[in-house]
Amino acid sequence: MQAYRVTTADGIDAIEQVVMDTPTPASDEILVKMKACSLNYRDMLITMGGYVRNDVRPIVPLSDGAGEVVSVGSEVTNFALGDRVIGNFFQAWKKGKIDDEGLNSAMGGSIDGVLAEYFILKADCSVKIPDYLSYAEAATLPCAATTAWHALVSVGELKPNDTVLLLGTGGVSIFGLQIAKALGAKTIITSSSDEKLARAKELGADFTVNYSTHPNWEEEVLKITHGKGVDNVLEVGGAGTFEKSSACVKPNGTLSLIGILTGLESPPISLMTIFNLLRIQGIYVGSTAMLEQLVSTMEAHQIHPEIDKSFSFSKAIDAYHWMAQAKHFGKIVIESEG
Repeated sequence: MQAYRVTTADGIDAIEQVVMDTPTPASDEILVKMKACSLNYRDMLITMGGYVRNDVRPIVPLSDGAGEVVSVGSEVTNFALGDRVIGNFFQAWKKGKIDDEGLNSAMGGSIDGVLAEYFILKADCSVKIPDYLSYAEAATLPCAATTAWHALVSVGELKPNDTVLLLGTGGVSIFGLQIAKALGAKTIITSSSDEKLARAKELGADFTVNYSTHPNWEEEVLKITHGKGVDNVLEVGGAGTFEKSSACVKPNGTLSLIGILTGLESPPISLMTIFNLLRIQGIYVGSTAMLEQLVSTMEAHQIHPEIDKSFSFSKAIDAYHWMAQAKHFGKIVIESEG
């Protein structure tokens, strides 16, 4: 089969397209013919050796893939040939709290991922795709959407009329916007682009803040909330935005620490985390149970993921370069050519 493989830390252009043996599923596994996969910021970091956990080489990259079941292991009872399926980001985290085995089962980081014509999934860490979603749409869910669900619902216990702050218009933030609105929350979203903010408004964002126009954007958030602050912020920036984000959270609120888009430095300690008794929760994607809950809620509300751009399998490197430009709104996908 055709596949891509990361073998060095020399960046996107060092990714190799290779021919590999098509894998055979073990008794508890399924073999999936890839129909679509999607990119996350993590995938760029892995090509540069900048990911602090689950950074094995050589490895088939990408955690998020959707496809058709073409072979099942002898003990598999929950999937049949022809089923449409996605796999959980962690292939050994079913539910509850994660352990070392789970942390070492991240697709495209510690075990082979989905940027190949065929890939293997654990049957008990996989989820059927609802009929209303295309393969491309479903391929966006395992990492970014599950991360947003974990932060807002599993940890944040989101309630109607809570207020959520979303930083930027990448995959996690846009899924966070869609989930929050479906569950009756109010949303504030930031961007440096008025065009992207207008698109976020179309998706239901209640308030928008352009952080280029308002470099002290935390002050704008506090104005919007009449000085009270937000219940939960999806902090995807890291060290460069942490202090401003923590200033936006109301007393006893939650700061969901997710990303490192502004760099790999550790965030500074903000005194507001003490004086406002904030809960800072690290979020590293989620369990299969969370993915199942997410998919069920998306189906109930008929939520369609926002796909920015699609690339063919043979143009996968171009998809990486498009992500590197940070011009996308929502998700970038790669689709099979057959």
